[in-house]
Amino acid sequence: MATRVSTMRRARGEARHEGFLQHGGFRWLKISTVLCLLIIASYLMVDITPRHNGGSWYGYTLGTIGVLLILWLTALGMRKRAMTTGRWSLKAWTSAHVYLGLSLIVIGTLHTGFQLGWNVHTLAYALMMLVILSGMFGVGVYAGIPAALSDNRDEMTQVQMLDALRAIDRQLHDAAQPLPHEQAEAVQWSLDQDPFSGGLWRRLTGSYSSCATARAQSALRQWTAAHPDTGDDPLERIDALLERKQGTLARLRKHLRLKALLEIWLYVHVPATFALLAALTAHIVSVFFYW
Repeated sequence: MATRVSTMRRARGEARHEGFLQHGGFRWLKISTVLCLLIIASYLMVDITPRHNGGSWYGYTLGTIGVLLILWLTALGMRKRAMTTGRWSLKAWTSAHVYLGLSLIVIGTLHTGFQLGWNVHTLAYALMMLVILSGMFGVGVYAGIPAALSDNRDEMTQVQMLDALRAIDRQLHDAAQPLPHEQAEAVQWSLDQDPFSGGLWRRLTGSYSSCATARAQSALRQWTAAHPDTGDDPLERIDALLERKQGTLARLRKHLRLKALLEIWLYVHVPATFALLAALTAHIVSVFFYW
């Protein structure tokens, strides 16, 4: 009996940790694949004279399917506000969002009949592809970065890492008190600079070439190398503290970089989605106006 209960608990735990891509045994991947195969088969079997195009009855059919699918996919943002379980849990909805969104590549492309030009119709198609590609990037990010975040934190929260950084700064401040002005000023470089300044680009690239802590450590080490016979020098303790601070800074900066990567794709995906809806509206209105 105890073994059975343990097995059931493990099964429930595995279900809880099932990713949205694997949800339901890849149910929505299978549904999306079948849908794409059916549409490709119908595209090859249906004879449109003189050739397939978005203005044929078949093109209108695919266009209608595509529009309805796009409108449904945009509802994910509202769906995220409701945390539920079951057939239409957030995980199930997200899984459907990903795989049915990918099916739009087939539906949208075959809707055009491979006839593209410099017009609002092609603009809508290009924006749709931009939304899909940014979404694919987001899926890749969410598949790998949370684990990297967890490994980098080493069981510390962001607040705890910041507290550790502030504690090192307090120790540096106290250790620098007996130093001559020139050396104390170098330590002050590290204390005064905002270690995370530079904006989004620096955070994403992780490049902090003007780091004041690294510059202070380099300057103090040059001074120590020029005066090797200083005995019990407080610079040794300061050097160790600066080394610790650089390690903490590296961890924090990597943490912020990974968090930025988790969020940055949304700055493309969401605005591109609204632009797609606007272009899609213009596309539909112009089609019916000239029909």
